[in-house]
Amino acid sequence: MTFDFAGFPAAALAAIPRVDLGGWPTPLHEAPRLGEALGLRNLWLKRDDVHPLGAGGNKLRKLEYHLGAAQAVGADTVITFGALQTNHGRQTAAACAKLGLRCELVLTAKVPRDGEAYERGGNLPLDRLFGATVHVCADGEETGRTYDRLVAEAQQEGRKVFTVPVGGSNDLGALGYVRATYELAKQLEDRGIERAHLVVPHASGGTAAGVTLATGLLGGLGVGIACVSHPLDEATENLRELVEGAANLLGVEPPSLAHAKLGDATLGPGYGIPTDAVWQALRLFGSTEGVVLDPVYTGKVAAALIEWAGHFAPDDHVVFLHTGGMPGLYGYAPEFAAAVEG
Repeated sequence: MTFDFAGFPAAALAAIPRVDLGGWPTPLHEAPRLGEALGLRNLWLKRDDVHPLGAGGNKLRKLEYHLGAAQAVGADTVITFGALQTNHGRQTAAACAKLGLRCELVLTAKVPRDGEAYERGGNLPLDRLFGATVHVCADGEETGRTYDRLVAEAQQEGRKVFTVPVGGSNDLGALGYVRATYELAKQLEDRGIERAHLVVPHASGGTAAGVTLATGLLGGLGVGIACVSHPLDEATENLRELVEGAANLLGVEPPSLAHAKLGDATLGPGYGIPTDAVWQALRLFGSTEGVVLDPVYTGKVAAALIEWAGHFAPDDHVVFLHTGGMPGLYGYAPEFAAAVEG
């Protein structure tokens, strides 16, 4: 057995409060037509976009720990943050609806985009469908004032607030992908696969940190991390801090990060700004496997996979972590339509 399941801190992870949002394990699917296009004989898709709650996505795994902590302290109100088309906000709203918690989304228009689709479509109608109150702020200063006001109002009304950081990405949220990586390693073992390379995103960092920590503990898994929000130096420092913090929560020594390779070549001009390579990646995934990506996260990771494909041996097992985000695609409706028509 290549994976070190015996040395994995399963008991420590199980001792941390967590609410079960259902839908696990998510599927692990072969992608032979996409693999053939990329020269990879053993390409797999880990489908964290496939989940029965809130249109799915990776933030639900982080929210299991955040909302477990919220319930443990008796909170009835959850406040979190994000960009206007945040997938994290949509998934937080859905999870709060399921658990009967009040949800306040404080969103900042930080991506240089406008138009009906981006400002009113995509994730925003779903936020409201799931019962969240949406507060749109122009900048960080207004975001801070809005947060202070919501906390003060809650105190005046006798409500208890629990605050979730952007993307659910802190030491606690990273545990969601420690658990997810253990799940994936079990799925690989069931298929007789002893070694694999994972391809994952780095945005707010919790997903990449959880995967990096767990793969360092389990062994047998390399990690390629595509930066979709921050440049390489910022992402690397963020990753190191989150891995160390999550390891501390589990009472283990942080592993070396030598097995994790970060790259920002497909970041483009910045967060939320798709490039031609992103639209090409969306078309390739759609036309070969019938799989939908989004232009903010998975599209940039897919562009990185295409760029990196030649660095893998043809027989290597490569796993693309699909973190969801499809509703956000419709915030980019004009460009999306042009990309598929062209």
